[in-house]
Amino acid sequence: MLVWLSDYLMQFDSGFGVIQYITVRGIFSILTALLVSLLIGPTLIRRLNYHQIGQVVRDDGPETHFSKAGTPTMGGALILVSIAISTLLWSDLSNHYVWIVLSVTVLFGAVGWVDDYRKVFQNDSSGLSARWKLFWQTIIGFGAAVVLYQTALGTVETAYIIPFFKDVAIDIGIFYVAISCFVIVGFSNAVNLTDGLDGLAILPTVMVGGALGVIAYLAGHSEFSTYLNIPNVSGSGEIVIFAGALVGAGMGFLWFNTYPAQIFMGDVGALALGAALGVMAIVARHEIVLFIMGGVFVVETLSVILQVASFKLTGKRIFRMAPLHHHFELKGWPEPRVIVRFWIITVMLVLIGLATLKLR
Repeated sequence: MLVWLSDYLMQFDSGFGVIQYITVRGIFSILTALLVSLLIGPTLIRRLNYHQIGQVVRDDGPETHFSKAGTPTMGGALILVSIAISTLLWSDLSNHYVWIVLSVTVLFGAVGWVDDYRKVFQNDSSGLSARWKLFWQTIIGFGAAVVLYQTALGTVETAYIIPFFKDVAIDIGIFYVAISCFVIVGFSNAVNLTDGLDGLAILPTVMVGGALGVIAYLAGHSEFSTYLNIPNVSGSGEIVIFAGALVGAGMGFLWFNTYPAQIFMGDVGALALGAALGVMAIVARHEIVLFIMGGVFVVETLSVILQVASFKLTGKRIFRMAPLHHHFELKGWPEPRVIVRFWIITVMLVLIGLATLKLR
């Protein structure tokens, strides 16, 4: 929105042209989303407390979590509002990638809102049934994948590159739609499964989202993409603004979500943020790198799959409890230790993911 305003104001003073730079707008996007989060957060927490919109704790969860019952949830709405305001203010709204990633984020947030609503207002800890949740996630993810496929300008925007290998790009044709849908839906649920401890999911999301913003910027810049030998996706650089909004909103939310949490993001935030990471990676053509950088989310998801499969096939459990962070809790690790160590692992994985840009 402000890009259009700067176009008009440049006729009076060329200094307004600075707003045209993606890097400048990316920085202001971070600061705007952070400021909105910090301003709205206290009011939202008070209102959620007043209306008794509190967390419903699973009966089979760790005993240490019982004290968290009643902590305000659905705080992901704070993240989504901050992202939306900042993105709409600082993005070039003629860029279709901005609308795709923002629409997917909001729609997945709506699915999460229904899930949270049932948990809180209907006192049903299971929320929206897994079948219906997956159905709507798939519909939205499939729709986004189709739009991205139809608007692609060439195979460079649909081929899959393999990290650490130079000039390896696999053109999968129409299968791009199915794989992209899987990435969006899969990562949405992966972040949701990880969101079980105070601040555990949000900071890795911020780190991975920020790194994807950098990659999208490099992919959208013809000289940088040529130098790094990565696909040049025209217009993908504008994703930096959304990534900045995600980083700012995430840090603002972490201000209130850090241990001991004053508010939880709920499914409205977790499902939306995971889907956003998936779309950003698809636009930047670095889906495999997403799975590297988001390794914590991937391992958490695999721990659930392995636990369920093992119990059904052998009647025995591999972990004391799944997702994996609960396993370490039951081993006696204090919650802050689990959280910070998972953060440290994410830092290392993000650095490895960024290193793939040059190690080819």
